[in-house]
Amino acid sequence: SANDNLQDLKTGQLVDATPWRQQAALVVGVIAGSAVIPPILDLLNRSNGFAGAAGHAIADNPLPAPQATLIATIAQGVIGGDLDWSLIAIGGLIGAGLVVVDEVLRRSKRYSLPPLGVGMAIYLPATLTLPVVIGAVAGWIYDRRVTRRPDGEAARRLGVLAVSGLIVGESLFNVALSGLIVATNSGAPLALVPADFAPAPVLAVLGYFGVMALLYGWAGRRRAA
Repeated sequence: SANDNLQDLKTGQLVDATPWRQQAALVVGVIAGSAVIPPILDLLNRSNGFAGAAGHAIADNPLPAPQATLIATIAQGVIGGDLDWSLIAIGGLIGAGLVVVDEVLRRSKRYSLPPLGVGMAIYLPATLTLPVVIGAVAGWIYDRRVTRRPDGEAARRLGVLAVSGLIVGESLFNVALSGLIVATNSGAPLALVPADFAPAPVLAVLGYFGVMALLYGWAGRRRAA
């Protein structure tokens, strides 16, 4: 997207990258994305489907798409002429108020209230924002533990790389799982317990925290070694 390209260019400026090489890489990325994304979206639509969209998916677990739903709702409202502009105005006023509050808090040198974070928390479901909050707290605890070490900065960067790999790995796993669902024509090809197994959510949460603890522990020990 345009936002990703701007972020890449700004990052390149900070590390003194060559602009034309960055732009060439972005063109390659756009072409590669255009070739890869459509078949992956088709695979996800066949395996799970998307919430609010018509279709007959194999798994009874439609994937949420809050950003696409938001843009589609606004576009349909503008084209159809029935968009409630009062809600847009209220959102704009709230955003302006958040900017003022953020500027006041930043003067204390200790606190802030990023308007973008608040806006994302408003329209994204809690199932997406809650892991972000948990991850932020876990990262803060890890940074406080390693910041006093001689290799504290390197350990912090390694921790960021570890959890970044977790995010990418989760995405790749879900794509692979969608392919397995379509290949086996089964909504739960990797199921180990019945769908009504009561302890499953608790075990999933414990497994999530266990993986996070192992990753942060590995990152800290590797730099200490």
